Amino acid sequence: MNQGCMIVIDGSNGAGKTTVIGAIRSHLEQLNRQAVFTREPGGTLIGEKIREILLATDAGQMAPITELMLFAAARAQHVREKIVPALRAGKVVVCDRFDSATISFQHHARGLPLELITTLNDLAVEGLRPDLTIVLDLDPEVGLARVGARGSNLDRLEEETLEFLRKARDGYLTQARLDPDRFAVIDASRPVDDVISKVLQLVDQLTK
Repeated sequence: MNQGCMIVIDGSNGAGKTTVIGAIRSHLEQLNRQAVFTREPGGTLIGEKIREILLATDAGQMAPITELMLFAAARAQHVREKIVPALRAGKVVVCDRFDSATISFQHHARGLPLELITTLNDLAVEGLRPDLTIVLDLDPEVGLARVGARGSNLDRLEEETLEFLRKARDGYLTQARLDPDRFAVIDASRPVDDVISKVLQLVDQLTK
């Protein structure tokens, strides 16, 4: 049995995560590799309920600490119920966002202490770390324009200021710079075929 591995696709909204994940799905199917595709917040019944609260535009003035704890709660369930069992079964886990998003949004953009976030996240993941986080890097203003062009409604975090979203982007780039062995940054402003090609090369390095 092949050893399971976990790949996270993250980055700015509108950067093409859904398209890239679809390409990974098709690629792994062609290789006959068992894979689980999931997302955060969400991935489980409990996680999806929490997602509804976190992203609802009518959630009111959610306190930053409330937001952080809800993300951690959804992740704790996700890891135990879905991700770890899949890895133990030798499957590839491909996740739309994971812990890097919390550090980017809740620390770099929201301003919560990194030590607090790290403590809660460590409780949630119980030592689990993705094998690779692929950051699709894109100017948030361009990303929001893409979201608007496809007719999608903005969620609560997408409705934040550009300054907030730019700080989150800087958070991803900072994490990638500090941990180059576990992060790969891809310029999502490039043609989509180029982006997918680079992503699949990285996927193959882990899964073959």
